[in-house]
Amino acid sequence: MASLPELRFESTGKLTQDEFAAWVASRGGNDVNRYELVHGHVVMTPPAGYPHGSVAVALALILGPFIRDLGLGECFDSSQGFDLPSGDTVAPDFSFVSAVRWQQGPPPEPGRFLRVVPDLAVEILSPSSVAYDRGKKKNVYEKNGVREYWTIDPVARRLVVFLREGDRFAAGLRFAEGERFSSRVVRGIDFDVGSVLRRPPLARPAG
Repeated sequence: MASLPELRFESTGKLTQDEFAAWVASRGGNDVNRYELVHGHVVMTPPAGYPHGSVAVALALILGPFIRDLGLGECFDSSQGFDLPSGDTVAPDFSFVSAVRWQQGPPPEPGRFLRVVPDLAVEILSPSSVAYDRGKKKNVYEKNGVREYWTIDPVARRLVVFLREGDRFAAGLRFAEGERFSSRVVRGIDFDVGSVLRRPPLARPAG
């Protein structure tokens, strides 16, 4: 039987951010799908396949302690939504808000999406999200003032970094497994790209 493609679904109707927040709250805790509001449309993405989750954990283990220990700001996983000034509501796979932006932004409200623009947004590519993350999602981040945008491709084993130049992202810089990368936004961080790319699963013991 031929494998089916991974799918994303987009609503035909449009919602405001407040309507979207109320709609998401009405879904209940048993819904494992991921929802975002892009250009007014609700975009639904099913749970990601392997190795998406392990790449996300590896990334968080490298960046999270570094950011916290140096007091650089706040970092979040894919469960955190952001209400952006453009009217879009997104949830990057990983995001970082500098201490400056965090202090200048509106105080966070428990249970509500954050109303601050991340300095760094990271998306881990999967077959269903490649065009979305490189197209609409990148445009949303660019429009709202994200300073650095990364896409991590576990299949091509590559990190692509878009740095903000003025009001736009410059052409993506590609870093392959085995190359080191230093972020302009998370100052001082330096890592081998291969350290965030999950390798094949360990062999299971016989029997």
